[in-house]
Amino acid sequence: MGPLARPRQHIDRKDLYTNLEARIQYLHSFIDFSSNDIEALISGSKYIKQLIPAIVNIVYQKLLQYDITARALETRSTSYEGPVDDNLNENSPQILHRKMFLRAYLSKLCSDPSTLEFWEYLDKVGMMHTGRGREHPLHVEYVHIGACLAFIQDTLTEALLSHPRLRLDKKIALVKAIGKVIWVQNDLFAKWYVRDGDEFAEEMEKQEVEAEGFLHGKRILEDIEEGLPSSPTCPFSGLSAAEKTGACGGCEDKAEKENGCSSRLPIRPHVETN
Repeated sequence: MGPLARPRQHIDRKDLYTNLEARIQYLHSFIDFSSNDIEALISGSKYIKQLIPAIVNIVYQKLLQYDITARALETRSTSYEGPVDDNLNENSPQILHRKMFLRAYLSKLCSDPSTLEFWEYLDKVGMMHTGRGREHPLHVEYVHIGACLAFIQDTLTEALLSHPRLRLDKKIALVKAIGKVIWVQNDLFAKWYVRDGDEFAEEMEKQEVEAEGFLHGKRILEDIEEGLPSSPTCPFSGLSAAEKTGACGGCEDKAEKENGCSSRLPIRPHVETN
């Protein structure tokens, strides 16, 4: 007689659209998001935080490569088809402002994912990109959201796997855990774009308009610089110059600079698009 099959779990379809906690529990169960992933994220958060400034620069370099995504940074909508300001660049005030929030958001991904508040904020991030819950609406079409999340995951994965000071088992655990979080975030974007479950619209939670970085009137995003060491050691100081690109401005630590460290992420050539 073969091994006993696991009992089939019942998932209430209505709950997936009207109860965020039930949706999160289902996703966690399906992708095997467990205490091991939570431990990997919490213990590895310091390594991810060291990467965040360079990753933010890389992401905005990518967004500014295309007029349709650059346009959203200027007009708050990817459906607007007017001209893009030719002077818009990484140092433009609105780009510096958006970089600040992306740094804080990526830092939030390094916080405790065992709380419902963590997932509620990720759900709110999804909602805010569809023109809801903001005094000044933002409309970013889903194709760009999915592409950007994929780009962030690819960049993080390569950077973590290239880290010279992390053991292989730690790298694998951290890459798996952050990948699961990003895919749940992807779902929490998609739920605000797709029309599945529209018949339950009247019973879905109503979203209130709040300032960015707040959830239920409470400030969620903190300044990413808080909690970082004043003289951080560059996580890529052990890599050769040939493995680095100009994604980051370099280490702030004088000793690291003298040793030739540039704090740049090792990015494959195919990342750049002409």
